[in-house]
Amino acid sequence: MANDMLLVHAEAGVATITLNRPDRHNAFDDALIGELTRTLVTLEQDLAVRAVVLTGAGKSFSAGADIHWMKRMVDYSEEENHRDALALGQLMDTLYRLDKPTVACVNGAAMGGGVGLVAACDVALAAPRARFCLSEVRLGLIPATISPYVIAAMGERQARRYFTTAELFDAECARQMGLVHEVAVDEADLDQILARLLEQLTQNGPQAMSAAKALVRDVAGQPIDAGLLEETATRIARIRVSGEGQEGLGAFLEKRSPVWPMPGAA
Repeated sequence: MANDMLLVHAEAGVATITLNRPDRHNAFDDALIGELTRTLVTLEQDLAVRAVVLTGAGKSFSAGADIHWMKRMVDYSEEENHRDALALGQLMDTLYRLDKPTVACVNGAAMGGGVGLVAACDVALAAPRARFCLSEVRLGLIPATISPYVIAAMGERQARRYFTTAELFDAECARQMGLVHEVAVDEADLDQILARLLEQLTQNGPQAMSAAKALVRDVAGQPIDAGLLEETATRIARIRVSGEGQEGLGAFLEKRSPVWPMPGAA
């Protein structure tokens, strides 16, 4: 599946989305935001897809907002700006809440909204030449729509620094603050790290991974009280008696590889 802005390749249960505007460093505008959102929704519904990888064509991951789009924004009313920003926010939330595991393979620079895409993914891997910047304040703006995901990834203390300074930071700094999980030694190493991760993901129960993602979203920041104990006990009990839970436990006890049932199977 392909168009001018995105390339989508699915193989062995993995769908790779490549932002395909290398001449513009994969910067996005309203058209790309809409297309990427629709693509994610389509992949969500594809039962053959077990994991989704997001990367960029050329030397950059994503430079954030396209300059031509920004020129158009200058003449927008507040209402039009609100509608525009909400579309970007919906893209980030669609990526963040996708049932399938998501991996950002950061092949180069990630700026502004590009950092938001990285933060919204479940796992982030980076090439050694990757660079990051939350540059909005240089334009008199703020990284508002991406802020929930970036703050969750790097922490409030780090966000207060990089939101306000617009400093450029490298891949190792991103790893130390939690924005990125692993930094490759070189380009070939990045491919190997990604391949190992995807092999691991595609062995796991699809419904269990989806439920595990929801578990993190729902439990993070909650007080550990009787209500939370009840909720977590309910969730594990429900999945233990599901078709996938029964197959996984049975395969483990019988020392064989599981054959995961299709979603909805009893």
